[in-house]
Amino acid sequence: MLDAAVGAFGRHGYRAASMDDIAEAAGVSKPLVYQYLKSKDDLFTACIDREAAALTKAVLDGTRDQTLPPDQQLWNGLCAFFAHTAAHPDGWTVLHQQAPGEGETFAGVVAGMRAEIVALVTALLGRVAQDAGCDEGLMDREVSGLAHALVGSAESLAVWANSREEDRPSAKETAATLMNFCWAGLEGLMKGARWTPSR
Repeated sequence: MLDAAVGAFGRHGYRAASMDDIAEAAGVSKPLVYQYLKSKDDLFTACIDREAAALTKAVLDGTRDQTLPPDQQLWNGLCAFFAHTAAHPDGWTVLHQQAPGEGETFAGVVAGMRAEIVALVTALLGRVAQDAGCDEGLMDREVSGLAHALVGSAESLAVWANSREEDRPSAKETAATLMNFCWAGLEGLMKGARWTPSR
């Protein structure tokens, strides 16, 4: 039932998806859908909860090995993120495009998922900054901003990768794009290299 609902919400949007179509796709009667989930809002919430939990678990599982250096943990986490969003495009659409615009309750679940992933990335980047001997100002201020920027970039790249009908990059190729974008700059930053405007 939830698979059918995620597919309908992902393809048609929350408002356009009908309970009749969801019940038919699930191979059950409409009253049975309402027996388990009392309303369309409840069904949408259940979909968001499930998809957010699955994506968060994929990323956490990817970064679980604490014996690895932070860049390898980040790489594994990004590969897991892009593999999951590619394998579950309707779920990713529900989380990234549908839920945020359908009210605070729905958006709050997605915001909670994002905060958990940002906290994980912040901790990884914090280890890098600490290992590089960076001052506490960088640790407290910029590491958090960099983590938000990296997560936002990953979200944008997932949309880009999933939108390519032909020549779609693999999860590893997409993760490498982001690592090449962020890690070279991050290494320079940790060594004290700074970009400054010319005027």
